Amino acid sequence: LPKDVHIIPCHSLHGPVIDTTGQKLIVIPHRTSDEAYQTMLDVLSTLKSEIVEISDYHYHDKIVADTQAVTHFGFESMGTAWKEAGFFPWENDSYNGGIDNIKILTTLRIFSSKAHIYGGLAILNPYASAQVRQYAQSESELFKLMIKEEAAEFRARLYKARDFVFDKQNKQIMLSNEIIQEFSLATDAGLRKPNSHLSLLSMVDAWSQLGINPYHNLICETPPFKLRLGIAELLFQNEDLLEESIETALFDKSIRADDLEFHSAVREWSSLIGYGDMNGYKQHFDATKLFFKDKLNHGKLQSTELLRRLDLA
Repeated sequence: LPKDVHIIPCHSLHGPVIDTTGQKLIVIPHRTSDEAYQTMLDVLSTLKSEIVEISDYHYHDKIVADTQAVTHFGFESMGTAWKEAGFFPWENDSYNGGIDNIKILTTLRIFSSKAHIYGGLAILNPYASAQVRQYAQSESELFKLMIKEEAAEFRARLYKARDFVFDKQNKQIMLSNEIIQEFSLATDAGLRKPNSHLSLLSMVDAWSQLGINPYHNLICETPPFKLRLGIAELLFQNEDLLEESIETALFDKSIRADDLEFHSAVREWSSLIGYGDMNGYKQHFDATKLFFKDKLNHGKLQSTELLRRLDLA
């Protein structure tokens, strides 16, 4: 662009159905005068968003690689895994509970949208591929430890990740377990069966391996990212639940097939993003979207209400 053009990127960190009031809005004074920048801020203030000024677009891109690209990648992998397993998770007692309610509703929310939105965030952000690759590597290494039943190494690795990510200096999100328990899509939920929560174990391990403090990334938070961090917090800060997850991952063969499907889905999505295959990404996205088509609108409405109840929307 000509040198006299002011460049002030901005990024609203939420989808189109979310009220802009109180949501994060990133503004970057890349190349501008003080006067032009103030004019831009005045215009953006009409959205009543929480304006966060970031001086460098590289810093923004690194953070949203986590808060958007890897967040969406994790939920997309869950959706594809359920599709390939051939069941709806709300009809399976292994996915009965508050944490899984959020997994399911956020997955449906993502697949109710358009593939190019998420594909662009994952493939066009130069910092996303490394973080996606680490998530896939963490998941693969944990899965290998699971199938070999290497309990000591598996447990030590996860507790090390917990101690790094959930440092007491971080201000916790503290999702209401009572509220998230209400948002089940099951019509006749049975007793909750233990779940390995491999998707969350992998995410926390990846943060630890990359040296990322996800609480610092809340500067560029999105509702799905805050939900993901919130349910990881619920799992890792409850030692009984974490131990149940570890024991299930290592020794409960009844959920091993589901974890295998998730492992395969992570590899597939990671490869598409790594190769920059936008067409393949869209096809993969649309295939999973078709599987869930009858629940997408309901899931989107329910997830919006969940965000409202949790004061995230």
